[in-house]
Amino acid sequence: MKSSFWKNYSNIILLLIGIFIGSLVGIFAPDFVTYLKPIGDIFLNLLFVTVIPLVFFAIVSAISGIEQQNQLGKIIGTMALTFLSFILISATFCIIMVYFFPTETPKNISETISENLQNNANINDQIVGFFTVSEFYHLFSRQNMLALLVFSFLVGISIRKSGEKGKVFQNFILSGNEVMKQLLLLIMKVAPIGLGAYFAYQVGTIGPQLFGFYAKPLGLYYVAGTIYFIVFFSLYAFIWKSGNGVKAFWKESLLPTATAISTCSSLATMPVAIEAAKRMGVPASIANVVIPIGTTIHKNGSSISSIIKIYVAFQLLGWNFFEPMNLIMALGITVFVSAVAGGIPNGGYIGEMLMISVYKIPPDVVPAVIIIGTLVDPLATVLNSVGNILASMIVSKFVKTKAV
Repeated sequence: MKSSFWKNYSNIILLLIGIFIGSLVGIFAPDFVTYLKPIGDIFLNLLFVTVIPLVFFAIVSAISGIEQQNQLGKIIGTMALTFLSFILISATFCIIMVYFFPTETPKNISETISENLQNNANINDQIVGFFTVSEFYHLFSRQNMLALLVFSFLVGISIRKSGEKGKVFQNFILSGNEVMKQLLLLIMKVAPIGLGAYFAYQVGTIGPQLFGFYAKPLGLYYVAGTIYFIVFFSLYAFIWKSGNGVKAFWKESLLPTATAISTCSSLATMPVAIEAAKRMGVPASIANVVIPIGTTIHKNGSSISSIIKIYVAFQLLGWNFFEPMNLIMALGITVFVSAVAGGIPNGGYIGEMLMISVYKIPPDVVPAVIIIGTLVDPLATVLNSVGNILASMIVSKFVKTKAV
């Protein structure tokens, strides 16, 4: 049992230890922190150069590996709409929460965070730059993530259309995906050291007030996530079968919730979630499709944390998060984050760290979103896992199948 607990929570525990030690260094030896910052920079640079090819391999392998399931067309279509609706609802709810409960940025934060990147291109050039680049090698820059995603998607489709002739290239993609996953896992083993060094630098230059800055968005996530679980999940169950649906949900959701908390893994919770959905009355033909797929591409908890982290990044830079275009882009980023988080190791926060590059955010804020993403993981796993049960309920309401 102890070894299982350590396996599930070692990343969070080690990161907290790294942050704690880094904080002590920043408080009691502020003159020393300038020597630690290069360690944090080395970690971030390794992270950047690894996740870019990983995203390419992951997206191409996912698209090229999709099987033809025409007989499941109605279930798949309804499921996709349900997933998208849930993600946008949870993200919008979080936007409302951060609007009414804002986080104040430390006054001297601007002295330690890079200046806002200037972009003098007109709106037409910006639109073109979002989706394409003029040279192939530009695709593999973290500043051109949307263009890389579009290209990866098209490559995946092209592999499928190539049939047998494309099998060799597909095998290369699958192999590359696995290699880059292992490389990322290897680099993340030193995350407590790299982020601890970066945190020491931030505490040493900004001061202890930094703890309050991190504490509020973390507290807001747990409050917002708990409210979302109680209110919105109950509402979805009510839409499914009114009062009986709510009773069935609260009766059968405790075991999946406890499993998600104890394992901190949506994948480990999936079998329990499927059985819980069946006991609630969801047809097996729907639960067996919606919940496994949802484990990979439907994540309410990641949706909420995505908004929180983009908001925190904007606060660190002194940017206005609530401008309409910024909000629209945040929703688009959140949809993508929820879709890829299950396919990439540590994707719950690595994917979001990548996506904030759409805003041309300097790398100085990346440690903040990584730290927040790791510390909210237990509740995020609960929202991700149990949210799939609710999605299967809604799909079963609109798609009539046999109950067995």
